[in-house]
Amino acid sequence: MVNFFNKWVHIIFLIIPLAACTTPKTDLVIYGNNSSGIAAAVVAARQGLSVVLVGPDQHLGGLTASGLGWTDSGNKSVIGGLAREFYQRVKSEYVKDETWKYEKKEECRLFKADQDAVWVFEPHVAEKVFEDLVAENSIRVLRDHWLDRENGVVVKNGRIQSIRMLNGRILSGKMFIDATYEGDLMAAAGVSYAVGREGNERYQETLNGVNTKAAIYHNFDLPVDPYLTPGDSTSGLLPRIHNAGPGEEGSGDNRIQAYCFRMCLTQVTENQVPFPKPENYDPLQYELLARYLDAGYRRLFQKFDAIPNRKTDTNNYGGFSTDNIGMNYGYPDGSFEERAAIIKEHEEYQKGLMWFLANDPRVPEDVRLQMSSWGLAKDEFLDNHNWPHQIYVRETRRMVSDFVMTENHLRRTVPTPDPIGMGSYNMDSHHVQRYVDKNGLARNEGDVEVSPGGPYPISYRAIIPKKEELQNLLVPVCLSSSHIAYGSIRMEPVFMILGQAAATAAAIAIKNNYSVQNIDYDTIKKLLQDQGMILGL
Repeated sequence: MVNFFNKWVHIIFLIIPLAACTTPKTDLVIYGNNSSGIAAAVVAARQGLSVVLVGPDQHLGGLTASGLGWTDSGNKSVIGGLAREFYQRVKSEYVKDETWKYEKKEECRLFKADQDAVWVFEPHVAEKVFEDLVAENSIRVLRDHWLDRENGVVVKNGRIQSIRMLNGRILSGKMFIDATYEGDLMAAAGVSYAVGREGNERYQETLNGVNTKAAIYHNFDLPVDPYLTPGDSTSGLLPRIHNAGPGEEGSGDNRIQAYCFRMCLTQVTENQVPFPKPENYDPLQYELLARYLDAGYRRLFQKFDAIPNRKTDTNNYGGFSTDNIGMNYGYPDGSFEERAAIIKEHEEYQKGLMWFLANDPRVPEDVRLQMSSWGLAKDEFLDNHNWPHQIYVRETRRMVSDFVMTENHLRRTVPTPDPIGMGSYNMDSHHVQRYVDKNGLARNEGDVEVSPGGPYPISYRAIIPKKEELQNLLVPVCLSSSHIAYGSIRMEPVFMILGQAAATAAAIAIKNNYSVQNIDYDTIKKLLQDQGMILGL
């Protein structure tokens, strides 16, 4: 009898912690608390769904609230719905500040570009707007929750039943959205995906694979020797150059475009933190840049884009800059620990780069003087030593569904079915590799900056998996797209647009007990248009 009693006590104490970590079934579970995830959560809540927004980040908004304040907006007339509301609310935050409104708005030349919205802003302002949206719509947010990618996704009869976090919390839902930059939920649930560049022949494209001829931007426009001992190929290569050729023209590979942090800098002394020197600082990592400067290169400050209150959104520019080319290949499928190491290496590289340019005697004096007048903005990213919370993950996994967005859809040479929103930005891939060319000089490859020729529609079919794989998941960020098409689609306003469309589709599916593949397009079209979304011109 005692043994029987002890057995049930043991079972009860096992069940209690499990129950405490299990959330009652929710209409919609959104994994990823970046701009797309927030847009999806807000729109779902406004349609009456119960929503849980869960993700690994402590701060809301992803890149939009982490330094990317100079919005890659393209044609702003096709940005509607919650995305436009976000930028309208950002403008409202500045209009409240009468001093900025009347005395400082000329600092940002885009302030007057739109009557009802502003497209350039400080990181903390964007984060405040996201927090306000979440609070006003009573959305439950679970921060610092990491998906158990090995065994945390329960799928039954083609539908996700629940997902488990590494801290043990279990979230059950009727529908799920993967809004992460990495596509972790999608991948863990067994959805097909691609990483890297397809060859041009895969989707009959012209800009997708290896393209040394297109790589004229952000390249070395002066001759720079890549060897440890200049002129001696037997001495070995300087850091961050690989020892093979670029690959066959037009061919595919596993390479992805470079990442960087979008730093928020200022020259206002009282609001400035000097660039920190990393503990493991190694000037040899920047010797290639030093030689480029010796050759006469000076276009270092071209992407110090002005945002309000005398700050910048600082982006990559030139042959050697903040993009850490070739150092992110392991990120898409890497473990959380492996990704953290890659992010740390990127942070140390970029901090070291800025310290090098501002302080190292190897740098020409005119460059050092100008760079040392800049520093990190003291009033941004207060809990992270004024460094952005989010690295710019420009590309990781891309879902492979029954329909794939390609260069041809963006150019509108083939029709795009069932549009749910529009993109318009250049087909924009940053460099993916640095190598030695046939003349024995350093060279970058992978950058493509080609206009699609105007706004283009994005298909609903690109955000849903193959029906035989999953029927209750939508993927608005790592959507079904070729590498080069993704280079245009991957903009933050578009992610918000697609997040809104995903939430609207989820609401229809829940109401009618449909799979996401069986939703009537005319129904979603009408609802999106009623929400102010732009589906065509």
